[in-house]
Formats: sequence, C-alpha cells, structure tokens
Amino acid sequence: MSEESTTYDASTIVVLQGLEAVRKRPGMYIGSIDERGLHQLVLEAAGRALNEILGGTASSVEITLTADGSVRVTDDGTGLAVGYAGHTDDPPLETRLTELWCGAPPADRHSLFGGYFGMGLAVVNALSSRLTAEVRRDGARWVLEYEQGVPVGVPARTGPADGSGTVITFQPDADIFETLEFSFDTLTERFKELAFLNRELDITLTDDRDPAAPQAIRFRFPDGARDYIAEQSAPLHPDVIGFEREYSEMEGTVEVALRWCESRQERIASYANSLPTTGGGTHELGFRDGLAAALTGYAREQQLLSPSDPDFTAAQLGAGLTAVVSVKLDRPEFEGATRDRLGNRPVRACVTEAVREHLTAWLYANPTQATAVLAWILTATRH
Repeated sequence: MSEESTTYDASTIVVLQGLEAVRKRPGMYIGSIDERGLHQLVLEAAGRALNEILGGTASSVEITLTADGSVRVTDDGTGLAVGYAGHTDDPPLETRLTELWCGAPPADRHSLFGGYFGMGLAVVNALSSRLTAEVRRDGARWVLEYEQGVPVGVPARTGPADGSGTVITFQPDADIFETLEFSFDTLTERFKELAFLNRELDITLTDDRDPAAPQAIRFRFPDGARDYIAEQSAPLHPDVIGFEREYSEMEGTVEVALRWCESRQERIASYANSLPTTGGGTHELGFRDGLAAALTGYAREQQLLSPSDPDFTAAQLGAGLTAVVSVKLDRPEFEGATRDRLGNRPVRACVTEAVREHLTAWLYANPTQATAVLAWILTATRH
C-alpha cells in the first residue's frame, strides 16, 4: 500500500452538517431504519403535540395513517410560531423543522421522550420525502412545505382560519427506510401505553389506508395506571391497588398499580418518564423490596408464616402479579447499551417506602382479599 493511500490528516475528515447528518446516519437519531425506526418517526412527530397537552396548551391529538402512506398529526394547541409571519415565539416552526436540538432535549417529569431520542420535528423532516406543516394561529392559516428536509419556497399565508392548532403531515422516505408499512397494532399499543401513563392525554389513532375498512381508536384513561390493571382478566381479588406519591428526595413522583390474577405468570411493566425500562432499574427494585416487606410483615402478624419460616423474597411474589411501576423524574439517569434501565439511586428507597406503606394499609383494610392473596402466594411458593 502506498504512502499516499494511507495518509490521514484533517483534510480527510468529512463534517456533516444539520439534516445531512440525519439522512446519512438515521439510526443514530431514531434507532434503526426498519419497522421500529419507522414507528419511532411517528412518536417523534407526535411527541411535541402530546407535550402541548401535558403543558396545558392543547386538549387532544389525532394521529392518522393516510391512504397515500403519509402520517398526519393534528393538535388543537395554540399553533406553532411561524417566523416568516413575524411571530416572536422562540424557536419558530422553520427552525424546529430544519435545525437539530443543541445538546440534550428537556428530560424532566413534565415532558415525553426527554433524554431518549426525542429529537423531534427536524429529524422527521430530514427522513421524509415530503413534509407539510399547516398552522392555524391569530386568525390566519400558514403552510410550509419541505422535500427531504429542504424547504420548497417560503411559508405561505393561504387565507383565514378558525381556531388554532398545528398539523404535521409527512411521508417517510423510501430511500431511507427498509419498509414503509406501519403497523396499526404496534402504534395502538404504544399510544395506549402513553395514555395510561399520562392521564391528561387524549389521543385518537385513525387508520384510513383501507377505504373499505377504516378504523379509529381513542385513548383516554382518567384513572391512569389503574385503568391498565383493571383491563386484565381473571383477577384474584376485585380491588386494583394503586397510588401516586411525590418525593423530593428523588425529585419526582411514583405511580404504582397492581393486582394478583389467577395465573402463574408475572407481568410487571416499569417506566421512567413514560419510557419502557425493559432492563428494570432502581424503581423496579424498590417496588419488589416494598412488596416483600409489606407481605412478609402482614403474613407474620396474621401468623400465616411460622417463626421458622423465612421472609418472602421478591422472586416468590410474582406468580399471578400484574403491576405497573411508573416514575417521572426531573433528572432521569438511563443506563445500559440501549438505555433501558433506570439508575437514579434515591428512587429505590422512595419506591420501597411508598409500596410498603400503601400495600400494608390495603392489606389491613381488606382482610378477606388479603387472605386470598397470601393463600395464593403461599401455595405458589410451596410448589
């Protein structure tokens, strides 16, 4: 190999700017270019609108899969600022669509997807063959159009408008993605999950791809995680045990809902800032610690365990248990190669205390149901 061919200096480095970098390395921004990344694009487009609901500036969001393969995200918020219209809000929509966030996005308890992808509209624009933004604000309707992240002309005022809100319509780029086929079931599962975890949300998912069989589902769950647990079949006891509590020590809140069912299977779903933590973490460990402490204490008090019996371990209590453990933190710390595990240390002790106290109170207030649960657990641990 010649010296010329092995020379490496600053002139060899290619610096990718802005949306060009997203199109060159899409996996860095949405995780993959397969079906998983395609669905992440929908979440990125919807995230900003859903955060408007959490922030109190919108009441509902509709996501529509259209017949031409596009996705339309509609909200009834205040309408994003359009810089060309002279709106002084910061940043204007043109900037949101063309410039990547500088540094990490907000990651507090009041926002979705913070600190985990969450790159938003600029990434959606970059990875779409075409994107149209429609803004209704201050009595006027504005339209912005882009192709592969590049603006097609300047924002255009197209006439008067009633009400307010923003509509983002995008078509994923076939040159980027391995598939352009959205799964209605996959999107249903994720948006339903978000609505369970954030009771303020009102989301409608519509599928218009087949004119002969359109379908739409609305997700709104005022009782939060309790509603999720209530959906589970064959319950061992009628009550859904649930609570929500704030701790300054962990700079956030914990919400837990649980019930035992007539099954040997354990189903515990944990989340941090509405993101699934399939690798577990300190919140899930705290939940299991609190569960074991409450049930062991009650069983000994009721003499269901003899003095020689060991305490329950967390591993013994999972048979038939269905639970949701959700924490929302101002400063979440995600760990692992795929950032699917929560690492905040104060969370474990806070969740342990909350679960122990609330579950203990429920056991003493509902002795018949408590006896059924302990009998089920004792039977399971002895087989």
